[in-house]
Amino acid sequence: MQLYDKDLLSVQEVRDLVEKAKKAQQEFAQKSQKEVDAIVKSVAEAGVRNAKRLAKMAHEETGFGIEADKVIKNVFGSRGVYEAIKDMKTIGVLEVDEEKKTKKIAIPVGIVAGLIPSTNPTSTAFYKSEIALKGGNAIIFSPHPNAKNCIVEAVKVIRTAIAEAGGNEDLVSVITIPTIQATDMLMKHPDVAMILATGGSAMVRAAYSSGTPAIGVGPGNGPAYIEKTADVALAVKRIMDSKTFDNGTICASEQSVMCDCDMEPAVRVEMEKQGAYFLNDEQIAKLGKFILRANGTMNPQIVGKSAQVIADLAEIEIPEGTRVLVAKETGIGFGHPYSNEKLAPILGFYTAENYVEICELAQKVLHYEGAGHTFSMHTKDPKIVDYFAARIPASRIMVNTPSALGGIGASTGMQPALTLGCGAIGGSATSENVGPQHLINIRVVAEGLLEMDEIRKNTEALIAAPCCTGSKAEDIDVDMLVNEIVKRLQAI
Repeated sequence: MQLYDKDLLSVQEVRDLVEKAKKAQQEFAQKSQKEVDAIVKSVAEAGVRNAKRLAKMAHEETGFGIEADKVIKNVFGSRGVYEAIKDMKTIGVLEVDEEKKTKKIAIPVGIVAGLIPSTNPTSTAFYKSEIALKGGNAIIFSPHPNAKNCIVEAVKVIRTAIAEAGGNEDLVSVITIPTIQATDMLMKHPDVAMILATGGSAMVRAAYSSGTPAIGVGPGNGPAYIEKTADVALAVKRIMDSKTFDNGTICASEQSVMCDCDMEPAVRVEMEKQGAYFLNDEQIAKLGKFILRANGTMNPQIVGKSAQVIADLAEIEIPEGTRVLVAKETGIGFGHPYSNEKLAPILGFYTAENYVEICELAQKVLHYEGAGHTFSMHTKDPKIVDYFAARIPASRIMVNTPSALGGIGASTGMQPALTLGCGAIGGSATSENVGPQHLINIRVVAEGLLEMDEIRKNTEALIAAPCCTGSKAEDIDVDMLVNEIVKRLQAI
């Protein structure tokens, strides 16, 4: 009976939050770009001020990752995102085309439902708040139950920052009684216009099947290719830095390392030199049974844990100071656990004869899991980059950079984001790093250029033209006809 009461309370809380958010957003929609930007800036500055405190809370509550790295994530999710979006035009008239007599106007989508994972809880709260507010929207968060307290605290900070900038704090709110029923109600509520889903595959699928427009992301499972022209020591450093950042909890982090067969000795020596431990066959089998659950999904016990903690849990012996566990893998798919996504300092290791075979191997890995997400490579040959970019089913091709930081836009020029679209191939509504531009509608005002009789007259003239008067229907060049009609209509 107690659980039943909790469900009812959580559902009622969602209804109340939506009602308040709706009123706040309707007021907010009347604000100028300057007023909106002031509120977003206030939130960003609050994120930096509270970065250390919230990182400590997130680490203590979830047990995931590294506290110092979570500080970096918080600063990135607040100030880093702000710097990238601060000059975006997202309110009012965006563009006027005098020649075509069109005007594009930004319209907020309204209320956004934001699903927050336990891996990047507080940083995601700031990131999603800023991109939602920048578009003139309100956002209501559904927190992962295992990170509820730190997310609620982050939202308190955000609400205070909004109020200090003269805004309505109900523009950002959070479910404090998180239940499956509450999240379902939030996603399906008729006044919720958009779902921004970051989390497990099941939650993302639920978002897309809710009936509410959604932007969700699939799993990351990005291979990293060390090509023969690469600086091996630097490539390994980037991979190790990336895979150990917050203990691998960023989905754009490397999940496997690939190299040509003749590169294996040098790559392996360098990886061991920098703190990687290559498991023996017995250890590979033992850890492999531990990192995946019976249903084939990732064991949550490994998420965000250090190499030593994971080794202890799996009851295997590793050298002191090991940073990353590496398993030589020969297959892909069921029965090959190291070909899966591993949000922890664990890497699969693959070799093939040449870059052509490596490319085919990487494609297979991503099609098995991680399609549309991220691929990284280390090379000095731009032709190799072009070869892979044309063939790899990933939305992000990271070159000579730590993939985790590159994918989210921290070490690259990409849009800073903690929600990374995977495109149609990955079941996502976008292939881009999600920003404010994805949370506004574009309203087009178009002035008439032609009257109906002009369109009819020009169409008849074109049909009667020499290029269109073949004696048989098959003689008519349809493409030429269509192109000529378009040209003439536009010329009037």
